[in-house]
Amino acid sequence: MSKFELKLPRMGESVAEATLTTWLKNIGDRITLDEPVFEIATDKVDSEVPSEVEGTLVEMCFQVDDVVRVGETVAIIETSTGNETQVVEKNQEPAPTPEILAEAAVTYMAKAMETVKPESSTSSKLERFYSPLVKNIAKEENISVTELDAITGTGKDARVTKDDLLAYINTKKEPVEKKEPIVEHFMAPSINKNIESVKTKVASTATPVLTKVAQGDEVIAMSRMGKLVAKHMTESIATSAHVQSFIEVDVTNMVSWRNKKKLAFEKQEGEKLTFTPIFMEAIAKALKKYPLMNISVDGDEIIRKRNINIGMAAALPDGNLIVPVIKNADQLNLVGMAKVVNDLAHRARNNNLKPDEITEGTYTVTNVGTFGSVFGTPIINQPQVGIIALGAIRKMPSVIETNEGDFIGIRSKMYLSHSYDHRVVNGALGSMFVKAVADYLEAWDVQREI
Repeated sequence: MSKFELKLPRMGESVAEATLTTWLKNIGDRITLDEPVFEIATDKVDSEVPSEVEGTLVEMCFQVDDVVRVGETVAIIETSTGNETQVVEKNQEPAPTPEILAEAAVTYMAKAMETVKPESSTSSKLERFYSPLVKNIAKEENISVTELDAITGTGKDARVTKDDLLAYINTKKEPVEKKEPIVEHFMAPSINKNIESVKTKVASTATPVLTKVAQGDEVIAMSRMGKLVAKHMTESIATSAHVQSFIEVDVTNMVSWRNKKKLAFEKQEGEKLTFTPIFMEAIAKALKKYPLMNISVDGDEIIRKRNINIGMAAALPDGNLIVPVIKNADQLNLVGMAKVVNDLAHRARNNNLKPDEITEGTYTVTNVGTFGSVFGTPIINQPQVGIIALGAIRKMPSVIETNEGDFIGIRSKMYLSHSYDHRVVNGALGSMFVKAVADYLEAWDVQREI
């Protein structure tokens, strides 16, 4: 018999730690390969961590609501084979790798930046430690630093746990203090005077309006993910100067080709051929042609991304959105793109995405046509500078030009809506990019082989 250390895996570039939210197994339980053992939460995603071996759970190294660093041992699993790593003492920290140290540095700098926020911020200025989960809840509920420090903790080393904070919130009788408009904290310093005037208007309208609850009304609490999405969208509006360009696209040839090839494609590849991978292929080509759309903004500097990683916004059953990312999309052929798109979409709907599968996106696509919308004006997914919305494909009467003259015919058409950050993307680039996507789709080769 030997023992295996189940450690907290790496969860993306900027994630150095996570909060353990739930143990899915108890001491003595039998665990199979790839079976989830515990759940963790970061400010990006909630995720299950599966076992890398088969065996029996013999030790839990952390309790619920404890903060675990990437690479730390969370559980000890006893196995019947002898090729696993040797167990280290519970209190002995693993030697930090350069990646972990880099991530910790990023986290440290982010926390340091929070110290410039006003007194109403929920970040504690004292030595008392709070887990990311507790700080997120406190921030969402507008619990002040003074209130948080006054709560008696029942966790390890008298830490305030999630249950402690929720119990305090439930017993709190005073009305919650209004949050200061987020706009004031996220406006880039390089915005000109015209944008500053817009900022003032947005700030004046961003103050929440108290809504009276009438008899018979139903009050529905926002989910944790819903709150994060709402915060992310508000910050994006306050950060970027949103501008939209629209273009109508004739996709008759593409639609005809896909309808003819979809059965053969599924039989040959074992995958359904939807329109999404075709759109993704065209957008990846356009990003390669116009690399200044594949950038992000850092203060007064522009970071040109080497990899083309396209996020595709997916609607979840509970109404929230998540954006899985297709890494190196420009290097995939249509078959590979279809496999990746179908896999990410399926696992997104079933909440089985891994943390690193929703990070490092450089451009985002949202398909509003799925719900029948003709076009939309999507909000940029920070820190990216562009997002494209795919409208519904409709059969429409259209003027068709030929050498023998013009005539009216039925064509399959759709709208592409391109939102971009006008701080760094001017109207020419924003329009040329979406025109390039349209050109790729309209020039679809009806003789193309799978």
